Amino acid sequence: MPSKPKLGQNFLVDAQAAQRIVASLGELAGRTVVEIGPGRGAITGALAARAGHVVAIELDRELTAALRNRFELPGAGDLTIVEQDVLHFDFGVLAERAGERLRVVGNLPYYITSPILLKLAASHAALERAVLMVQREVADRVTAVPGGRDYGLLTVTVQMYGRVEQLLTLPPSAFAPPPKVHSTVFRWWFAPRFAELDVEEEGFLRFLRQAFAQKRKTLANNLRAAGVAPALTSAAMAEAGIDAQARAETVPVEALAALWRGLRAALQPTAERVS
Repeated sequence: MPSKPKLGQNFLVDAQAAQRIVASLGELAGRTVVEIGPGRGAITGALAARAGHVVAIELDRELTAALRNRFELPGAGDLTIVEQDVLHFDFGVLAERAGERLRVVGNLPYYITSPILLKLAASHAALERAVLMVQREVADRVTAVPGGRDYGLLTVTVQMYGRVEQLLTLPPSAFAPPPKVHSTVFRWWFAPRFAELDVEEEGFLRFLRQAFAQKRKTLANNLRAAGVAPALTSAAMAEAGIDAQARAETVPVEALAALWRGLRAALQPTAERVS
């Protein structure tokens, strides 16, 4: 086993923490669970003992081989090791095969955390809940509330796909090699809010990227830079109850949704307006 991970992984070595993470997924008897980045299998073993079927997705070839030698044996449980980039994995196909929405668990590599979160958001129809370990600062952003320094585009994007809650924080000593930061486990219940807030998914997400484009600029200035007429923005913000000088980082998602509805026609791409 290589002493230094190739892809920047920090492997969980705290067995008690692994058990707590798996327990936070809920009752797993007969359920299909996807593990992202099993690494050396600290969580995988606990999953295999509880779940109906485990699909562990690992990109590293050497780790995949070691996991197969350890787990794909008679009596080791119903477990499949998949050597693949999780960003290319089709959760929908697996959910259809399983006949249920999936539960997901993973110790996410720091360098690719945001793309994985966006991948899971895009796969929400196939997912029921996820328990994910990330750098503490990322967990603070994902679970932030309006007005705090951590509230931003990632916050609103993740929370548009369901409720999130922090579960536990682990010190560097829980990993090998120890990272330079703490890690936090959070749970994500997939229940998209687009219909509830009467917003169109693709259009609203595009609007959020515009609204949060420049952190130091006001919401109105960010929308002006995106090509929205200032007079339209001013009227829509007033209608949504948003202060004219507000930054996006201070605005609750419900108010952002109201603003999008007020600007819906103006925010449509030109080609859509013409057609």
